[in-house]
Amino acid sequence: MAADLHRLAITAMAKTHSPYSGFPVGAAILTEDGRTYTGCNIENASYPEGWCAETTAISHMIMDGGGVIAEIAVVASKHPAITPCGGCRQRLAEFGKPATLVHLCNMDGVMETVTLGELLPKAFAMEDEK
Repeated sequence: MAADLHRLAITAMAKTHSPYSGFPVGAAILTEDGRTYTGCNIENASYPEGWCAETTAISHMIMDGGGVIAEIAVVASKHPAITPCGGCRQRLAEFGKPATLVHLCNMDGVMETVTLGELLPKAFAMEDEK
């Protein structure tokens, strides 16, 4: 499935609106129940405001009823094996699990797969709020 997510992330990246950074990013999510969602980074004139590709994909998932993220692929045309930023790592932790697979990609394919727990070992969680 990682190769399929990579292809979906590349397709999403082609839709980016990144005129300020010139740094297009795409992401594709697979939920535990088999649905897929994509996203690209979308910037605006009050740069660095905007949202990341992972955030866009999560938004599409939530708008479709939510779910648990099983895997995500992230790709950037100008950076090999791009990782989600800190904010997106926390967003992924909100809707994923420590075992969620994060595929770090370049334009040719998956370069490395890590778990969300490895990327964000001490994520905030709702039970921390109590």
